[in-house]
Amino acid sequence: MRIRVDGRIHEVSGEHLLLPLLRRLGCDVPSLCHDPRLAPQPACRLCVVEVGGVAHPVPACATAVEDGMEVRTRSPELEAHRRVTLELLARRQPADALRDPAASELARLVGAYGLADAARGGADAPPVDDAHPYIHVDMGRCIDCYRCVRICDGLQGQFVWRAWERGDRTVIRPDSGTTLLASSCVACGACVTACPSGALQDQSVREHGVPTRLTRTVCPYCGVGCELEVGTRDGRIVQALPAMDAAVNKGHLCVKGRYAFDFVAAGDRLTTPLLRTDAGWRAVAWPEAIAVTAARLRAIVDRHGADAVGVLGSARATNEENYVAQKFARVALGTNNVDCCARVCHAPSAAALADVFGTGAATSAFDDIELARTILVCGANASEGHPVIGARIRQRALAGANLIVIDPRRIELARVPGALHLPLHPGANVPVLNALACAIVEAGLVDAAFLRARVDGWEDFRAHVLRFRPEDVGPAAGVAPALLREAARRYAADTPAIAFHGLGMTEHVQGTDAVIALANLALLTGNVGRPGSGVNPLRGQNNVQGSAHMGCEPALLTGSARLAEAAPRFAAAWGAPLPTRPGLRLPGMMDAAARGELKALWAMGYDVLPTNPDVAASHRSLAALELLVVQDIFLNETARAYAHVVLPSACSFEKDGTFMNAERRIQRVRQVLPPPGEARPDWAPLCDVARALGRGDGFGFASAAAIWEEVRAVWPAGRGITYERLEGGGLQWPCPDTAHPGTARLHGESFTAGPRAALRCIEHRPSPEETSADYPLLLVTGRSLYHFNAGTMTMRTPNRVLRPGDRLDISPPDAARYGLAEGDRVRIASRYGSTTLPLHIDDAPREGELFATFNEPATWVNLLTGPHRDRRTDTPEYKRTAVRISKA
Repeated sequence: MRIRVDGRIHEVSGEHLLLPLLRRLGCDVPSLCHDPRLAPQPACRLCVVEVGGVAHPVPACATAVEDGMEVRTRSPELEAHRRVTLELLARRQPADALRDPAASELARLVGAYGLADAARGGADAPPVDDAHPYIHVDMGRCIDCYRCVRICDGLQGQFVWRAWERGDRTVIRPDSGTTLLASSCVACGACVTACPSGALQDQSVREHGVPTRLTRTVCPYCGVGCELEVGTRDGRIVQALPAMDAAVNKGHLCVKGRYAFDFVAAGDRLTTPLLRTDAGWRAVAWPEAIAVTAARLRAIVDRHGADAVGVLGSARATNEENYVAQKFARVALGTNNVDCCARVCHAPSAAALADVFGTGAATSAFDDIELARTILVCGANASEGHPVIGARIRQRALAGANLIVIDPRRIELARVPGALHLPLHPGANVPVLNALACAIVEAGLVDAAFLRARVDGWEDFRAHVLRFRPEDVGPAAGVAPALLREAARRYAADTPAIAFHGLGMTEHVQGTDAVIALANLALLTGNVGRPGSGVNPLRGQNNVQGSAHMGCEPALLTGSARLAEAAPRFAAAWGAPLPTRPGLRLPGMMDAAARGELKALWAMGYDVLPTNPDVAASHRSLAALELLVVQDIFLNETARAYAHVVLPSACSFEKDGTFMNAERRIQRVRQVLPPPGEARPDWAPLCDVARALGRGDGFGFASAAAIWEEVRAVWPAGRGITYERLEGGGLQWPCPDTAHPGTARLHGESFTAGPRAALRCIEHRPSPEETSADYPLLLVTGRSLYHFNAGTMTMRTPNRVLRPGDRLDISPPDAARYGLAEGDRVRIASRYGSTTLPLHIDDAPREGELFATFNEPATWVNLLTGPHRDRRTDTPEYKRTAVRISKA
């Protein structure tokens, strides 16, 4: 289209509304009510412009762009109107509110029009609310633009901010009617980002000042992969803002990404290498730490062989660092004993999706959420574990999509109006999913054309699932048969349907089988390879997808290439032979250590002790090691108890590299600050020790960028992903060359494994973990919104105010049965150990079932969890433990 703006002609495309187009063209058209993340709702009238042929000025934020349009953004009449409007707003402000143009958008505009001295308000302003650890509330500065209300409703879907009273007495307050801390606020910060007047401000900015520099990087928490603009001032992080054009989070963040960055400046950061001596820790320089580590590794390998050593990559480390870690294990040490924390979460997803479709990763993009008519969420509390995606799912459901939630607890998504909740018993995933397949078959809702064209095994599968009638399965699984049939109807009939699953599916003895059963549903109904469809694991940590994909798996090399087939290709690329002996996964390493067969372990960014199941067994295994090397940003629990060498790491805000999110998107991680003291990126000590072991030829990397170039060389599906291309935004693999745009959706025309996929007949094999008279309750463990894994980072931030620590959730009937009250200290005991937690009475768990978080190392919740593992992947069964409780 052609448009004339202030006398100049522009050829334009891609914009539907006038205001964003004018700003893209460099016109400084003011506005105080517009937010690009929301539908326009003109209220402030500051953005009015004159359009040829229109009698009166029109709001640019709500006016559609038309071909041939003539627009004037500045005229004496427009400027007079804006000046009067701004003066009226300024008069309501406290006297000191407008003096600093950097304080707010209102202050900037008022200053530009020379009206800063017009402020007269404040005499009868409501009191300032400073109770919240992250958000300062001063509604004396509110201009009633309603952006906080609209952004909370329309982006987060929390509905915290509300208009109270009526007419000219209307005030904006939280839903508590009192403080923001007492409200239902989840501290996503969207209202602060939206507020144009300074009524809502970040406490960190008030304390440390407005950032002087912004650096774009990726959030260090969950696997959603939100992009941040991190603001620094005087050598510290003072603010984290959502990147407005980010493909994943689209201008939104959760409390952890937005505010939980103070761990970077914590006083107990590791800043120098440490060696354990009889007298305690001794700080040493890097050359000594490298020499001691190399000498002790060499001695162990010489005495016991390379397979007496294991290496653990990290889901918190970059792709480049994990690539070096697995190469170090295989080339510098000569062992395939390499693993990462994908083992304890989504290894079943990778194995199952690879079996069924040919690629062990998400089939879709997060943008398919907005295209789906039905969303199935299985064993994933997305609102707390993956909050930005949880918000997108919730908003899609509020807009009319079907939402089906399969979860033992009545989680937040199960409470969305219209959601269908299937409250199965922990461990009943396979029979419930088979029952859904049965109901689809019995109702004649299969996609017959898709089955004929692309799916094998239909007749055998049909006979198999007809044995799982909802009326037979439902009562034992805890789900009403009518709910199962209605869920099946919605998923199969109201398509496209997309499925997301989490650790509630995978952390069971049948984790891999359950994901295969979920993939069966997609094949049965044609809900894969099409827009708005697919099967997608919600990855727990920021780079858990990348750490495994870079080769931190015993039987897989970079790009998930099978070791047995790809070893010659990698040996040629690396100029060194690869070991062919089968490697150990982490559970196998722990078992071998307990037997005295594994002598050394190098753990990079992985706090094994509190996060492994059956902590008592982990104590025995780690205590038996001759050498434990720990790389981390803090002296974690594993290091404190058993490490011999501790190496200080740079956190993700202090280094360069890439992360891979749950939808296969590679994104750039950029250094925001220098690391403290002698801390270094995790790849650097590995390379130094490799050189000390005489393997330096393959470890001469000078930067993360140099490592990535080698990754590209050995990973055909990622060859087209360069750092230069990532400057323009993330790319989803497969991306085989630099002309390729990346692949948002897999399996569109064919499956990775071939033109057809096969339905699998999955039997139900119950967990050996059963309740009894001594242990009558079932415990499920999981995450909370405000904390992350073992709390290494979030427990060193004001998130502790929002959630002080772990707790045990119990249903009201069970609390009454055991004579327990809110806040009581409760002793929980299993067959494997015991711990004590404060009690919270909640209607989310059902009777006979409990829920506990595991984010505080001091509580040692994993003392309770047992030794049972998924039969194919060794993933521990965290989601089903028989326990008893008593008042402490």
